[in-house]
Amino acid sequence: MTVSVAELPRQGVETYRLILQGGPFPYEKDGTVFGNRERQLPARKRGYYREYTVPTPGERNRGIRRIVCGGPPTVPDACYYTADHYASFRRIVP
Repeated sequence: MTVSVAELPRQGVETYRLILQGGPFPYEKDGTVFGNRERQLPARKRGYYREYTVPTPGERNRGIRRIVCGGPPTVPDACYYTADHYASFRRIVP
């Protein structure tokens, strides 16, 4: 399944823009390695995927929404959006 950038929540569009420009990111964990332990994304070498927080209005912590990208940080090979904390992903298409 896919999702266009325009279909992302407003906070997701902003996070995606920050990813492509290299930050700065609002959360310390943004840009850290995503291990793909759930095996929902294509198998890649450890360190390939990085995760970024998509803020959820009203949440005081990072919430459950994320964008996970693989490849070079500002020119990723692919990015994926999850609204359910890694239970499912949709590939982001520009």
